[in-house]
Amino acid sequence: MTRFTKGHGTENDFVIVPDPDGSLPTDPEWVAAVCDRRAGIGADGLLRIVATAKMSGFEHQAADATWFMDYRNGDGSTAEMCGNGVRVFARFLVDQGLMEPGEFAVGTRSGVKAVRVPADGDITVAMGKPSWPEAAARIAWNGRDADSVHVDMGNPHAVVFVADVAEAGALYDAPTWSPATVYPRGVNVEFVAPVGPQHIAMRVFERGVGETRSCGTGACAAMIAAARRDGAAPGTPYTVDVPGGRLKVVERSDGVLELSGPAVLVARGELLGRLDVG
Repeated sequence: MTRFTKGHGTENDFVIVPDPDGSLPTDPEWVAAVCDRRAGIGADGLLRIVATAKMSGFEHQAADATWFMDYRNGDGSTAEMCGNGVRVFARFLVDQGLMEPGEFAVGTRSGVKAVRVPADGDITVAMGKPSWPEAAARIAWNGRDADSVHVDMGNPHAVVFVADVAEAGALYDAPTWSPATVYPRGVNVEFVAPVGPQHIAMRVFERGVGETRSCGTGACAAMIAAARRDGAAPGTPYTVDVPGGRLKVVERSDGVLELSGPAVLVARGELLGRLDVG
């Protein structure tokens, strides 16, 4: 029997599967079946909770983080990091008594991330420093195209500034980019519009998922691209509105971006029939 919990961060939703000893088969087809919104539980992605010491290739992180977030996109592909997912992951650890409220670390494919988890309220994650790869791409979508800002938050982002997020149109199909070599493993595309001083709105097409209601790493990429464009000094907080709610991002004096927002657990159950691999 495979037990699961369903949760979301600003309506970016996840199936959470505890697997402390790392023995659960997680082939892409199974993950995609679980995340299917008609034939499965339904989610933007899957969070597997593994003891870091049992996570192959990342055992070295166990000295700093007890638990590892094995994140998979809704199509079953792996991703380096998920800002909304890591908050939901941290909320689950506290809810289940696996960690105490307060500050602790979580292992990820993008390195160890420090989180602050109060008993109630928003969770804050130190997302790391953004990098600015030299290569950038021109993004094409719905018969339009524009230059983008290439920001890497442990996973790749193409930030496109628009006057209104409605300019993104119906994001049924993945945007394309040129030159194709800029993003050999795909990219998350953010459409970012001004709302007010240090306040932006964002829509996102996530690789391996499609348009989602929110994206934590995308909010960080959008914020830092906007802050650089605005000439904002470190320590200036930004509000990022997404279709699923509101996030806060600030660049610390050391260059690390901190992401704050809600994380909600909504249901528990067990997988049955062909979805149960336990």
